[in-house]
Amino acid sequence: DRLNVKGLLTKPNILICCPTNITTIEQKAIIEAAEKSGGKNVYLEEEPKVAAVGAGLDIFQPNGNMVIDIGGGTSDIAVLSLGGIVTSSSLKQAGDKLDTDIMNFVKREHKLLIGERTSEQIKKEIGTALEPEKVIGMEIRGRDMVTGLPRTITINSKEIYSAMHETLMNIVEQAKEVLETTPPELGADIINTGIVLTGGGSLINGIEELFSSELGVPVFAATEALDSVVLGTGILLENIGKKRNKKDGFFSRLFKSN
Repeated sequence: DRLNVKGLLTKPNILICCPTNITTIEQKAIIEAAEKSGGKNVYLEEEPKVAAVGAGLDIFQPNGNMVIDIGGGTSDIAVLSLGGIVTSSSLKQAGDKLDTDIMNFVKREHKLLIGERTSEQIKKEIGTALEPEKVIGMEIRGRDMVTGLPRTITINSKEIYSAMHETLMNIVEQAKEVLETTPPELGADIINTGIVLTGGGSLINGIEELFSSELGVPVFAATEALDSVVLGTGILLENIGKKRNKKDGFFSRLFKSN
């Protein structure tokens, strides 16, 4: 999406999203880099919080909301209430790791080398979080590890399920840990409202059912799951000019009386 800048010399407000487990030193380094690049006011917020806003969750109410953001490099999981993160976790297993899992599987089982673009295409077309009842095949091309020449094979959805299963279950286990450390009253809210999935990983076939069955809570993907972080960033930047006292937390600034 294009940014609407009022003038060429206007310094923009910048909101940068980061994983929940980022260190204070890393936070300062990111802010300093953004300020040197010409940012007027630089704000840092955790990615699942911004994704939740973009997904349409009202995280500023006293009830609990839970979001699982499966992006490219990280999966960020958080329970939110009153505009803040109550409990959270971040792990470096997400879309990119799933692509690598598929590449390694094809290399190990079929002695065929494929690239990231091919593995991502496989994930999108026949990837599934649940063991498929109906097996779907897909023709792929790569380089034969033995002859070094191009070769075409047919791979199926059951194989890709096996390739991705371990990483997906690691994300599930991390979500369980977050739920287990959530205060009971907020956990009750989550049972009623469900868990929202965002990010590209939420588009994998059967992933809502996998998380729902493993966590015992309704799980559904956001309507615009791929754009949740972008949309949330836009919503927050629209409000950023209302309060600019850097000593306060960003979200508390947004919702103080003018």
